[in-house]
Amino acid sequence: MQRDEFENYLNTLLKPEQIKDFCPNGLQIQGTEQINNVITGVTATQALIDQAILEKADALVVHHGFFWKNESYVIRGMKHKRIKALLENDINLFAYHLPLDIHPTLGNNAQLAKLFSINNVSPLEQGNPLSVAVRGDFIDELSPQALEQRINDTLNRNCMHIAPPSNKAIKTVAWCSGGGQGYIELAAEQGIDAFISGEVSEQTTHVAREMDIHFYCAGHHATERYGAKALAEHFNQQLPINAKFIDIDNPA
Repeated sequence: MQRDEFENYLNTLLKPEQIKDFCPNGLQIQGTEQINNVITGVTATQALIDQAILEKADALVVHHGFFWKNESYVIRGMKHKRIKALLENDINLFAYHLPLDIHPTLGNNAQLAKLFSINNVSPLEQGNPLSVAVRGDFIDELSPQALEQRINDTLNRNCMHIAPPSNKAIKTVAWCSGGGQGYIELAAEQGIDAFISGEVSEQTTHVAREMDIHFYCAGHHATERYGAKALAEHFNQQLPINAKFIDIDNPA
């Protein structure tokens, strides 16, 4: 595929123009015009870039790219090394942040729903079809310990569980991949039994205990690797390219 054709396909698929974000979505670093081999991953770290070079990739498609809001404009040190490696090896860097979180089938939240067997997925922010946080329910009630075990087994992580004093059973659940812990209050206000995210803040503990909602912190990376994985599978099925997901593990 030609680079422009691939970019147009990605933009049509992920629709970045629909949502405000903290970074530019789409082509961030321009490389070769012809794209045959694509690597997908969570973050454009040096380790992932090095793997893309070894795989002779023409493009790298990630969830966390470069040029974040309020980030320094200076390209030196770690950022210089990463960008230099991409340019010297003529590798295109495409990044899609929130558009990959919210995609209804390939997105991080959609993939978590599939992995955790959550049904009836709908926006947590009522009236906003592009809500970054979502909600759903389980077919049967789960004990708090059963949901913790499901998360641990599925993501291969030992998640943090903060239980409210009631330690109630769980039927309804809301979630937001990555750093979405701030949505816990909205979930609690809607009477949802549990909230899952990738990170935890100091105040999250108090919200969970005082607003009677279970909270599960499952890791930023662990909750956001499945969108990039689904993208690679989609590319292999739909496009005349070879795509491969590479997971550079991150305990955070």
